Amino acid sequence: MSDWSRFAELGTATVSDALDRLGLPGSAHGLAPLQTGQRMAGPAYTVRYVPVGDPKGTVGDFIDEIPPGGVAVLDNQGRTDCTIWGDIMTALAHKKGIAGSAIWGVCRDTRVALANGYPIYSASKFMRTGKDRVEVADTQVPVVLGDVQVRPGDIVVGDDDGVVVVPSHRAEEVLALSEEIGKVEDDILDAVLEGATIAEARSRFGYHTLQRKEEK
Repeated sequence: MSDWSRFAELGTATVSDALDRLGLPGSAHGLAPLQTGQRMAGPAYTVRYVPVGDPKGTVGDFIDEIPPGGVAVLDNQGRTDCTIWGDIMTALAHKKGIAGSAIWGVCRDTRVALANGYPIYSASKFMRTGKDRVEVADTQVPVVLGDVQVRPGDIVVGDDDGVVVVPSHRAEEVLALSEEIGKVEDDILDAVLEGATIAEARSRFGYHTLQRKEEK
């Protein structure tokens, strides 16, 4: 299996530029990190929530199915009035070695995630339970994070700037291009620190076209 942690080392800004260059969506608008300094990258395990019905369903026991290194991707339709992730989930995910959680909705019991350094990205945080308000409709189906579709196995990357999603079948291509863009940006920085003007350095290394969509 590929080392997707390389995505986290590059950062979401660089990966976002690579996605733009390839004409791919992926920047999940509306998700923010629970704390600064956290990073994650790994294949998505997806969960889709819907409003509770009759008979009432449950908020799910899917965490037992997420492998170490995976990312829990929870789609609660962006709801901020009830949570779908709390302290028990955080503690177990941390123990299992799950890479992190990306939630289109809210989380609670954040002290546990903060104490353990467990990465959570969500629309916000709110204490009210989702039990008897929402229920799991499906797992391992296409879901939404912000304005981005996530399919099972897509690579989900998070850092201080937010979350990006890389289609699994393009992951190696996006990673290679991200590393190329990262190298160019490092070269620009080196040139500036060595005395070049920022305009000279950006022109020399093609800064303004790094993210420009490739022409077919």
